[in-house]
Amino acid sequence: MIQRHPIAAALGLMLATAALGLLLRPLAPIDETRYLAVAWEMHRSGNWLVPTKNFALYSDKPPLLFWTINLVWLVTGISEFAARLVGPGFAALCLWLTAVLARNLWPEDAGIAGRAAMALAGLVVFALSGSLTMFDVPLTASVLLGLIALAAAGRDPQARRPWIGFGAAIALGVLTKGPVILFHLLPAAALLPLWSRTAFGWPVLAKRLGLGLLVGLGLLSLWLVPAITLGGAEYRNAILWHQSAGRLTESFAHARPWWFFLGLLPLYAFPLLWSPTLWAAGLRAGWMRDRGLRLCLIWAGAGLVLFSLTSGKQVHYLVPELPALGLIGARLARDRPRFGLLPAVALLGLLAVVAALAGFGLLPLKNAGELLQPGAMLLVWALLIAALCWFALRRRGLEGALILSLGSLLATNLLIGLTGTGTIFSTHPLAARIAPYQAEGLAYAGMRYHAEFNFAARLTEPVVELSDPAALRDWVIAHPHGRIIARSDLAELPWSASETILFRNRDYGIWLAENSPFLTSQEP
Repeated sequence: MIQRHPIAAALGLMLATAALGLLLRPLAPIDETRYLAVAWEMHRSGNWLVPTKNFALYSDKPPLLFWTINLVWLVTGISEFAARLVGPGFAALCLWLTAVLARNLWPEDAGIAGRAAMALAGLVVFALSGSLTMFDVPLTASVLLGLIALAAAGRDPQARRPWIGFGAAIALGVLTKGPVILFHLLPAAALLPLWSRTAFGWPVLAKRLGLGLLVGLGLLSLWLVPAITLGGAEYRNAILWHQSAGRLTESFAHARPWWFFLGLLPLYAFPLLWSPTLWAAGLRAGWMRDRGLRLCLIWAGAGLVLFSLTSGKQVHYLVPELPALGLIGARLARDRPRFGLLPAVALLGLLAVVAALAGFGLLPLKNAGELLQPGAMLLVWALLIAALCWFALRRRGLEGALILSLGSLLATNLLIGLTGTGTIFSTHPLAARIAPYQAEGLAYAGMRYHAEFNFAARLTEPVVELSDPAALRDWVIAHPHGRIIARSDLAELPWSASETILFRNRDYGIWLAENSPFLTSQEP
């Protein structure tokens, strides 16, 4: 099946693995829970132009992901599982678009499309990202659409239609995650004459690129103009500066050293490009003579450099460059279809040994003890990983990489779902305690609230953040039957919590306002 229909097999296996993962693991706080909260509030308000988080303006991200979730809900009704299928849907789209791009880059290579889809699924970071409700895989789809348009433009320098498609891809990317799409697409566009299939003059490129950018800006304005009008000055300033140019010059979060992404290259390449055979084939092939490989180097290399120069860095920022790695692997596998995966297998085998030792109690789990109970599941995980390694060694090549990538992801989701991790990281237990009391008032103390419980509790009113003792006292007096949530080790409330729930491996308490000394001191 895989050899006869590689694209369909890669799509089907990716979707099946992701869907099973969604059934096994909870939404990841604080990112996934926050984004579903924003989508929920968009549904409640009916305002699709200006997103809100905890019922206040939310300018951190544009609305396309939230639109997509709400479009799904129009068909399915409000459903956490249906909303979480949006991520795997975009991942499947990316596999198909990568196959299309591969066919455009190497039309003479009959099997390149299928190999490209399998190769991308054989990168575990992409497989994991494709199962999450986040922005990077939808952004990857926009990048791939833009590169497909550029490949078409490179075949006909006089054509304008591909540049209109390029502009539309930029607009989609900005609607997905903001102007960062330019980091992913502009280097490949600006250097098109270096990798196009026909001669492409620089003056012509400047005109066509200008056309594409104008088209993108025009399409984007269909949302941007009414959004900044409706959102007011605060939203306008945040969208036009704070969340675009400001992020590039001074990180508001996730500040890390310049070499952060360099250190992550082995992770991005795992397990597909952990093959010495593939790298030897690449050295013999002469990378710079292959226009398609030249594009992949420009695309991935420029992304690595540009994001290394910015102050804020997260692992998932380079997910849109992963198809470039997949295309490199797919192209090199043409001449080495049975390439070995021994280094990747050795690493997973070592992890399986460590997990087995922990499962037998020979290695201390420390703070992860409650997360990984029952400990026998570590033994199950180790056995599953060992079986995957055996199959990968037998199948080798792209099939082996696919087995290691998707199989290890599924095994890890089983470990999460069948141990305490699944319950401890779920927002539902705590949300179920507070949902009945939202009419009386809900507040959060001790740290910033990221709307973790808004969707799980289906809240229709904001959770108030209490920043100091005076705010706490005033809120309690105004909401004598309200509930306050706080992390127990960070809270400084002058009375005891009524109950404690383990969430994110920390004790979270629920305090009843009616038990506070502020109310008793008010009594005559």
